[in-house]
Amino acid sequence: MKRVLLLAFVSSVLFSCKNDVKSIEKPIAVTYTQTQKTDTIDTYFGTEVPDPYRWLEDDRSEETKDWVKRQNQVTYSYLDTIPFRAQLKERLEKLWNYEKIGSPFKEGDYSYFYKNNGLQNQYVIYRYKTGDNPDTATVFLDPNTFAEDGTISLAGLSFSKDGKKAAYSISEGGSDWRKILIMNAESKEIIEDTLIDVKFSGISWYKNEGFYYSSYDKPEGSELSAKTDQHKLYYHKLGTPQSQDAVVFGATPEEKHRYVGGGVTEDGHYLIISASVSTSGNKLFIKDLTKPNAPLVTILNHTDSSTNIIENEGSTLFLATNLNAPNRRIVTVDASNPTSDNWVDLIPETKNVLSISSAGGYFFAEYMVDAISKVLQYDYQGKLIREVALPGIGSAGGFSAKKEETELYYSFSNYKTPGSTFLYQIKEGTSELYRKPDIDFNPDNYESTQVFYNSKDGTKVPMIITHKKGVELNGKNPTILYAYGGFNVSLTPSFSITNAVWMEQGGIYAVPNLRGGGEYGKEWHDAGTKMQKQNVFDDFIAAAEYLIDQKYTSSEYLAIRGGSNGGLLVGATMTQRPDLMKVALPAVGVMDMLRYHTFTAGAGWAYDYGTAEDSKEMFEYLKGYSPVHNVKEGVSYPATLVTTGDHDDRVVPAHSFKFAAELQAKQAGDAPTLIRIETDAGHGAGTPVSKTIEQYADIYGFTLYNMGYRVLPGKVKG
Repeated sequence: MKRVLLLAFVSSVLFSCKNDVKSIEKPIAVTYTQTQKTDTIDTYFGTEVPDPYRWLEDDRSEETKDWVKRQNQVTYSYLDTIPFRAQLKERLEKLWNYEKIGSPFKEGDYSYFYKNNGLQNQYVIYRYKTGDNPDTATVFLDPNTFAEDGTISLAGLSFSKDGKKAAYSISEGGSDWRKILIMNAESKEIIEDTLIDVKFSGISWYKNEGFYYSSYDKPEGSELSAKTDQHKLYYHKLGTPQSQDAVVFGATPEEKHRYVGGGVTEDGHYLIISASVSTSGNKLFIKDLTKPNAPLVTILNHTDSSTNIIENEGSTLFLATNLNAPNRRIVTVDASNPTSDNWVDLIPETKNVLSISSAGGYFFAEYMVDAISKVLQYDYQGKLIREVALPGIGSAGGFSAKKEETELYYSFSNYKTPGSTFLYQIKEGTSELYRKPDIDFNPDNYESTQVFYNSKDGTKVPMIITHKKGVELNGKNPTILYAYGGFNVSLTPSFSITNAVWMEQGGIYAVPNLRGGGEYGKEWHDAGTKMQKQNVFDDFIAAAEYLIDQKYTSSEYLAIRGGSNGGLLVGATMTQRPDLMKVALPAVGVMDMLRYHTFTAGAGWAYDYGTAEDSKEMFEYLKGYSPVHNVKEGVSYPATLVTTGDHDDRVVPAHSFKFAAELQAKQAGDAPTLIRIETDAGHGAGTPVSKTIEQYADIYGFTLYNMGYRVLPGKVKG
């Protein structure tokens, strides 16, 4: 048992706000629950590695459930003492409570859109007859009726070619495992038995007869943590039981693929299959669905590139690829002989990273220019038609529509501007505002600045810093430094209600684009993988040092935050540089780098991480930064709030459990090291609004309280 006393700050101390900081007469005591240790030891290349908390990996054991319950009791006892936590929750609820409406899309005779009245746990799907006034829309599907507490969410929705049938997938408790329900879109009645045990899958209809979906062989042991590494593509024919669904791809045990997906081209002519062994690179195959018993034709038989088919015009295929083009290019080829030696450039690679979509018979090429959107419109011959005039500097997306459409809807936002929807006339190239949210937040009171700083090895890294106008650079501003740095993921500017509340309090929100991400293409990604993963942590540390050097903040007012791979980033950074920050907020993090590949689909992350079984050198490198293995006795770690969900089967919660146990056992300082475990929640997708609001009230309350605030630093409206 360990007791940690959190010393009160004297009332005469002032921060960047005008408010007085109130003293606490009595210090807050945290009594951690005992975590049993075992003598489990693994041996890697002759090196013994203790794993005393291995038992926490068993998510089905009563001992683990009891530990979770006791940890939450400790954590919530602490959070309940934060004097302004209720104010934060109230402000989050108020700011969140505005109408949110998605872009309309056409299926059959109807136009559909997603809508949330404000604080609904899940978005509702509405529809109206195409051509009618959208105000006549009625509810088509309400996921809030799936579960009273909102913990069953809609995970996907797909319509048959004629729009008369729909298949939708649901997630229960945030799990990646899905169920698929099939309905008559006219009557809204369920027409077949539910498909079960579906995971990492789209739903792609073939005509009106059935659809393709993907799943794994059912794992032995816990469905939430057991390893899954044989992904398969199935075809479900309407009117038949799931037990008769044909395996289309992935049935060969000798050649396992961890991620398999299939999709039918818009004209119904081809089935496209992608198969991967990791999260980077894929094989690609095509099948002519107009010919009975047509063979599966190989386009790419290796995983050296990430390539996908974006469109076809008859037998002419249009592909986006980073094969011999790290920043991606568009190529064409005939389906009769589609291998890469026959590819012809349509839109060549440029110095900026390309993502591509199609609408109305045109291609829309979105380029990231230092993580900022630039969109160019091309015809199918590769001729540049125009640059799309965007409403500002930020992120634009959604340039997609069916081939026969004459207009599309796209979204635009940045860190200080709530997302708005614009209607774009495809041939004319004109935009008009379609819908702007009515939100109690004025972006004119805030500013975003992009800076470039040098990392440890001299690499220039961009970062966007957002805050209230007029913030004094005195080193005393509460600051959250958020990043990801992996899996080719690009962090582009986008608005967040939770970030808005943070900035209202005078907080600074900073996002660097670390190596390992996709902002500068495959080379940028690869520079943060395997034996170069330390580059990512160095980039993050350098971002913190920049903010401190430039007086945006100081170590006493800096919090670092990240989720999933970003949770690993926070865990590695706080164990390497515990002096750098006041607060650490690792969410659903990959914390045990020696065993991550043994859970669920974790082995597919080996492209980014490597595994401890690859070589002695790789094992030693991973052990050198693995957060669980680098918590040391006698070190004062920052105030830490680990967050995870008990149904997270993407990054199993055992990662967070073991990391929290290590911190609690070895923390030498006075700062609390707590873990908040959300029940009936997974990796994040589909989390009910009510749970999200509670979580951020806790996170922000914990952060500000441990920075020394006893009242909120900024004035909370209303």
